[in-house]
Amino acid sequence: MNTNFINFKTPYEVSMEIAEKAKAKRKYMKLSQQKLAEKSGVSLGSLKRFERTGEISLSSLLKLALVLDSLKDFDVLFEKPEYASIEEVLNDKNR
Repeated sequence: MNTNFINFKTPYEVSMEIAEKAKAKRKYMKLSQQKLAEKSGVSLGSLKRFERTGEISLSSLLKLALVLDSLKDFDVLFEKPEYASIEEVLNDKNR
């Protein structure tokens, strides 16, 4: 049995966590939904839906992240992992 999947979150869970963190940061920065929408260029309706459901387009998410000073967090997304051994390098070359 592959136990690697036991600790994985569903895409829905991840999107809701991102939405909750964005909302918390918005509030920490003392920005209303209206103000964040204006500053980011994301419609107020899209922002409200995002905070409620976790659903948003990637471009809108990046615009919000820019205003919330979190755009740099996307730098590590899909980053190629570093090798821990020469065996990992050789195994990767054989794929």
